[in-house]
Parts: sequence; structure tokens; C-alpha cells
Amino acid sequence: MEVGTKSGTLADRIDAWPLAPECGSLRQDVEALISEARALPELAALAERLQTEPVASLIDGVMAGSPYLKGLIRRDLARLDRILVANPEPYFDGLVQDLRSALAATTEMAGAMRLVRVFKSEVALLTALADLGGVWPVLKVTSILTETADAALTGSIEFLFRSAAARGDWLPPEGAQTTFSETSGYFVLGMGKYGAFELNYSSDIDLIVFYDPERARLKEGVEAQTFFVRLTKDLVRLMDERTSDGYVFRTDLRLRPDAGATQVAMSTDAAMIYYESFGQNWERAALIKARTVAGDIEAGDQLLADLAPFIWRRYLDFATISDIHAMKRQIHAFRGLGGIGVAGHNVKLGRGGIREVEFFAQTQQLIAGGRQKDLRVRRTLDALQALMDRGWIKDSVCADLEGAYLYLRAIEHRIQMVADEQTHELPDAAGRLHQFARFAGYERSEDFSKELVAVLETVQRHYGELFENVPELTVSGANMVFAGEDDDPGTVEALTKMGYSQPCQLLATVRGWHHGRYPAVRTERARERLTEVQPLLIQALAETADPDSAFASFDRFLAELPSGVQLFSLLRANPGLLRLVSDIMGTAPRLARVLSKRRRLLDAVLDPRILTTLPSAQDIDALIASEFSTCGDQQETLDRARVIGSEQSFLIGVRVLSGAINASQAGGVYALVAERLIGALQAAVEDDLVRAHGRVPGGEAVVVAMGKLGGREMTASSDLDLIVVYDFDEVALQSDGARPLAPSQYYSRMTQRLITALSAPTAEGTLYDVDMRLRPSGQKGPVATQLSSFIEYQANEAWTWEHMALVRARVVSGPAALTAKVEEAIRATLLRRRDRAKIAQDVREMRQRIVAEKGTDVIWDLKQVRGGIVDQEFIVQYLQLVHAADYPEILDRNTVQALHKLSAAKILPDAAAVELIATTRLLHDLTQVLRLCLEGQFDPSKAPKGLKELAARAGDAPTFEALEVKLRQSLATSADLFDLLIV
Repeated sequence: MEVGTKSGTLADRIDAWPLAPECGSLRQDVEALISEARALPELAALAERLQTEPVASLIDGVMAGSPYLKGLIRRDLARLDRILVANPEPYFDGLVQDLRSALAATTEMAGAMRLVRVFKSEVALLTALADLGGVWPVLKVTSILTETADAALTGSIEFLFRSAAARGDWLPPEGAQTTFSETSGYFVLGMGKYGAFELNYSSDIDLIVFYDPERARLKEGVEAQTFFVRLTKDLVRLMDERTSDGYVFRTDLRLRPDAGATQVAMSTDAAMIYYESFGQNWERAALIKARTVAGDIEAGDQLLADLAPFIWRRYLDFATISDIHAMKRQIHAFRGLGGIGVAGHNVKLGRGGIREVEFFAQTQQLIAGGRQKDLRVRRTLDALQALMDRGWIKDSVCADLEGAYLYLRAIEHRIQMVADEQTHELPDAAGRLHQFARFAGYERSEDFSKELVAVLETVQRHYGELFENVPELTVSGANMVFAGEDDDPGTVEALTKMGYSQPCQLLATVRGWHHGRYPAVRTERARERLTEVQPLLIQALAETADPDSAFASFDRFLAELPSGVQLFSLLRANPGLLRLVSDIMGTAPRLARVLSKRRRLLDAVLDPRILTTLPSAQDIDALIASEFSTCGDQQETLDRARVIGSEQSFLIGVRVLSGAINASQAGGVYALVAERLIGALQAAVEDDLVRAHGRVPGGEAVVVAMGKLGGREMTASSDLDLIVVYDFDEVALQSDGARPLAPSQYYSRMTQRLITALSAPTAEGTLYDVDMRLRPSGQKGPVATQLSSFIEYQANEAWTWEHMALVRARVVSGPAALTAKVEEAIRATLLRRRDRAKIAQDVREMRQRIVAEKGTDVIWDLKQVRGGIVDQEFIVQYLQLVHAADYPEILDRNTVQALHKLSAAKILPDAAAVELIATTRLLHDLTQVLRLCLEGQFDPSKAPKGLKELAARAGDAPTFEALEVKLRQSLATSADLFDLLIV
């Protein structure tokens, strides 16, 4: 341990000093001070003193190495004189007493703020000179700095209570004329180095503020929380706000319980509930050093006593041990980022640094302190000594770490004295590092480097041996640390490299999980399982298309879960499932939203059969019947339809993301779900219409699907292109209900209600967007078309593009008899003999108009780019239209199947068929994946790695770069075939 202090003036006790630059310095700064002092008679003695050794060397070295201290010296020479001639220990005591008296005499906030700042600046210069001059050893310096904070806080709190009493909000205790805060129930806990009397030179102070409402002497009508929160904010202002006199201490209140969601002052009852229910293991470690530093000391000590069972557990569970290991990883020193070096090295957080010594002691205190009370000490060196006495560490280890700790703390002080900055990093430039080495008392930077590296290596060796058998909870060498009160710089850096753009927000959210903010993480067991899976989960989410979105989606999902134990356990045990859930969260926003809203789908995701089977029409019909059977009204029916649609779409998407099904299968199942829902909703709409208006004699209606639904090529975001065709007895004039309607009105109303049933948003969301523009006469025509009008229009009025669209038409809902009639009408239209040249000209003109309106060279606009989906469909539809009269077998609504049939009929050359089929499948596979993953257009320059890899897998390419080459070549070939075939 360090030796005690001596008596005598500071000037008389100087036995060390920083070294000024070795370039033949003429001590210009000191000479300037001497000249200034000589100009003032009252400082004549100072002028003489500055010419003597070792004072001249000390002041010369200080001013050369520290712009901050140079400013303090130059600002007030009388202060410098007082410090040099004072016995520093009693001088400091006098400063504390003077501050207390001055604060007791002031009534203005501005005056109080100035008093504490002047006090702090004088202590700062006194401490620096005593430290750099070898007058005070390191632990004396840390103790003085801590007592400075105690004095400033105590005096400021007393000032604030007196001010509150003057306003009438606070009732002083009877008989107490000078002390208002000692029995107030309001107290401040000093945490970390502050609590342990180990403050560093430019340290901030970590505080937690509590109040006991039972002790509060508030005026009637004054609410306790409001009063104490306001007082705490004023206290922070007194300490933290920068004025022309500087600041006192940077103040950090983030160690309080659940800092992101609580006020800056918390009641003791709320504190006990929090720590007993949601307290984290890193908070246990932080509370090891907690000390009541100001306010009602008795109340604070009572709270710490009450918290002892939380801090010092007799037995450790999994979460405790895991968090202790995670605390170790909070230093990006061991198994983390960077190595031992000198330039730019962080003497606190870097390898072999101060934090490793602290954690070496703290982790073992946590493990054994529940049973061995003599390990419950605050100071790091006291803890090392206690561990040695108990046989936990060897004498030599204790000695090594004690020496290293004192050395590193001294270097830390010098780093911070340079500019009064809360930094722990050595200069990284060679010239600045050499200058710092001189400030630290070394002739050469090489000498400093040699000694520092030896110390760091000693700490690292002992620390590494302590944790050499710790199991890894991280992946890919990333520094994954989530325990702790602060954002670990290494973790922030690692998360940034992993692709998270807001790592600090992520860490705050994770801390919220561990604070039990959601029902899923309220139990200790759930948080244990979370601790196990957390790093793997964060890594998996980082590998998705959009890590930030993936994490946000998972957070929303977690917020909706009633329990998290099963989920966390399964994710930890099943890496494949972890990856799947992460893909859902990150690459498929639609699926993530559905999963967040519909928790029952979690069971489906966990069911391996989901990935190995596809639903049949009978399966979906049975599901719809089951869901609709309990509906009490039409609105509930619409809600249940949306639940079925979103859940089934979700499960299809899961299969696509996992690679269990290809695009063709997905398109078919999406279409199957859509057509069964259309059928069920048509039946529901018709039943409702019958109740209101009766039936049209002989009346029937069918729904004809066009486009993607007709071709069974739907994606997750496809809309429905529909036509409604109806028919009725020729003699029927109106429906037979209480409120009869003409047939045209009847089926128009049915169609409008069906559109609403399919597309209107409800509390359960939307089902499908519906497009009726492909009906006869388009938007100008009626929403429902009578069969005779449909046939007449197709025979005499329809444009070429309408017959091309009809190639994909199929009836998906309605009675069998009318279905057969409509299907026959469609087929008869398509089998008509046509003028090939005229059709080719029409197709080319249509394509040119589309290019003029929507043309693009962007290959990832898979639909509109030349050679893309539009060209593919136009080729297939053109060939079917012009050849169906002679080869009716070529008709098929599905693009790929039609290409196969065209090839089999020798209408399409084999080579062209192979190219077009491959391109169609590639485009559909990519479309399926991208529609799942993105709301807008895919942009490779902005797309995360995970989405590019997913696209490459979908396109059966080894890399994304290879996929782009493949896509370009396929599109070019398809565009050439368009020009070659449509003639």
C-alpha cells in the first residue's frame, strides 16, 4: 500500500516533477509568471519562490505539459501562491469549511454555482501540483478528489433545501437552524469509483438519487416525486452546468433503476421493488462500491443495508455467472478488439487496463461475497487484499495487481490533467506521445513505453488466467456485451461493424429487456434464457437484410409475447430456427408485422411440418369454415378472413425464406388461399344480399381471376385482378325480396360488397387490393357484366391487349353451371383465328407505350426492364393468341407451363424455350423474395449483405455479383427473343 503523507508546505515537499521539453527550454512560461508576480507587491515572495528549485522545475513541467493547468495557474497567481505555501492537507480541509460557510450565507442560485466552481478549480490546481510534485500518493489524490465531490454535493443539497424552505415548500425540523437535509429522507448514492473513494482527476460522478417519502417534511399539497425530481435537476445544474467559472463535476444519473423509463429521483419503496424483481447482475456489481455521499446519510445507509441480500447472494444461478462473464467481456481487452500497445492505448478499458484489475476483484467478490462478508469492501486494493487473505488469490498476484493499479491510476491522472478531459487514451501521434511521456516524468517515450507495456502485460496475464475457462457467449469474435450501466465502446464499435446504425439505441433497448419492461421478460427464468441466446440473436439479426429494422421488429414482437421462456430456449437450442426467425424480422417486414400481431403463429413456425407440407384446398376450406362458424356478424367475418389471409401468407413466406418451396409453388399456394377466401366471402356477401333483397330468379355470379391470380403466380404483395360475370332467367325483372332490385343493380351491389369484403381495412388489417380495370369497357363499364354482354364484348369490341389478358383468365368462384359457360366463352375467344401481323404490331405498340411511360434500364425493376416480366408475358400471350386456333393444347394460364406447351408444340424453338423458361423462373424467384423483403424498389448499393445473399440463393447463384451477371445476361437474351419472336 502507499505510504502516508508528510507535513510541511507543498513547496517544501516537492520531490518529483514533469519534464519540460528537452530543447533547451528557457522556461519562458515561468519567466512570464515571475514578471507578473514582481509587478504586484503582494506577490513578491511568489516571484522569488518561482526562481528556486524544485518549484521552478515543477511549474515549468506543468505548464509545458498541460494547457489546462497552465490556464489555472495564469488565471490567479495569488491562488498559486496560497497553494505553494500551504500545508496541503489542512489547506484542503479549510477549503471545504469555507465552502460550507459560504453556501450557508448565500440565497441565490447563481451565487451558489459560482462558489462551488471556484472551490473545485482551487482543489483541481492543489491536487494536480500535489500529485505531479510527488507530494501526495495516488490514493491520497483519489481520496481528496472524492472528498471534493462530497463537499460540493453536501453543500449544494443543503443550499437547495434551505431555498425550498424559504419558498415554504419544505418544513425544517424543529430546533434545526442550519441543517435541513440530514433528516430529509433525500440522499445520494455515489457509485463506482466515487463510492469507493477512487475518483480520477477529471472523473464524472455516477449518482443514484432516492428519497423516503415517510421522512419528507413537505408542505401540504406538495407532491413528493415532483419536489424531489425538481430538486435533483437543480442539483445536477449546480454540478454540471458550464459557466464562466467552469463546472464542478460532470454528473451521470444513468445507473439508476431502469434509467430509460424512470425519473431522476426514485422513492426507496420503488427502488426495493425494482431491485428485488428486476435487478440486474451488473447492478449488483455496481452496488458493491455504492456509498451514501450526501443528504440523509442514515436513510441511505439503511437502503444499502436492505439491498445487501440482492447484492450479496449466497448462491449463484446461471444468469449470474453468465452476466459475470459478460461483465468481463465489457472490456474489449481480453478476447476482444485491439492488443497491448502504447500509442492510443486506453489505460482504463484497453488490454491490461484499470478495468481489468477492477473486474478481477469485483467478479470474485460477487461469487464469494454472499458467504464471506469480509469480501464486501468498496476499494479495489482493499478487495484484492481481502481476496488474498481468504486464499482466493496468491500473494504475488495481489502484489502485482496492486502495483499495476497504482501505476495505471497515476498515468490516468496525467492523461486527464493535460486538458481536463474524461479520457483514458494515450496520444497516438509519436510527437504528442513523447511530449506526454515527458509530462509523466520519463526522459524518453521508449522508457515510458517499456514500463507501461510490462505493467499491462502483467495485468492481462493474471486477468486472462482468471477467465481462461469461461465459455464463449459471443459469435464471430464480436465484442458482444450487454450487461453494464454504460454503452461499452467496444460493443458499440462491434455492433456498428455488424451493420447496426444505432448501436446505442439497441443497447438501451436490450437493457430495457433485462429490466423486465415486457411481460415476456418479467421472470428471472426468462431473463436467464435471454442472457444465453442474446449474443447469438443479435448476430443473427445483424445478418438480415436490414439489421436495424430486424431488431426493431423483434423488439415489437417481444413486446407482444406473454412469455419468453419457450422462445429463448428454442432459439438457443435450434440455430436454424434462430436464423429463420431473424430472417422473418429482418428480411420480410410483412411477415414480421404479422408475427408480432398474431402470437399463435409462433407455434406454427416452431412446427417442422410447416416447412415440409403445403395446404390443400380442403385444408384451407376447413380452416375458413372453422373460423367463420363462430362469427356473429358480417364485420366479424371480414376480420376473420383477414386473420386467415395474413396468417396463411405468413406461413407461405416462411417456406419461401427457408427455401422449402420455390417461387412456382409459392405462387400457386398464394393463389389457392386467395381463391378460397374469394369463394367464402362471395358466399357470405350473397347470403347477406339475399337477406336484404331476396334472390334473382335463375341468377348466378362467378368471379373470374386475371393476371397473377389467374396464372397462379401471386406474390406476397399481389393485388387481385377480377371480373364478375353473372346471368339470370330472361324473364326475371327483379329480385324476390322485401326490397327488390333489378338484376343489374343486384349484381353490381354484390360486386361492390365483394370488393369491400376483400379490400376494406378493418381492425385486423387489410386482405387484398382489388383491381377491376380488366372488366369489359374497363373503368367506364359496370362493375359486374352479364354473360351475354361479356361474350358480345369479347367477340366484337375487345382490344388485343384485353385478349392477351384473357389468356390468364380463370373462374375461381361461383356455381359450376355458370363457371362452365364462362370458361367456354373465354376459351372460344382465345381459339379464334387471328391476323398474326396485326397482333404482332399491336403487341409491339403496346410495349413501346409502356416503355415510354415506365421504361427503365435498372435491371432490378424486374417487371418493366427490357427482357423482364412484361416481355416474358407478352411473348407467351402473343404466341398463344396467334397459334391457339391450330394448337388449342398450348393454352395455359401459367407462364412457365405455357412455355413448356409452346415448346412441345414446336411453336417455340427448343433453345428459345430453355432460355425463356430459365429467365421466367429466375424473375419469379427473385420477385417472390424481394416482395417478401422490401416495401419499395431493390437498390443493391443500399441493400445489406444479408438481402444480397438471400437474393443470390433465390437466383441459384454463388454470389450476388454472379447473380447480377446472370440476370443481365438473361434479360438481354429475353429482350432479343422478344424482337425475334413477335413478328
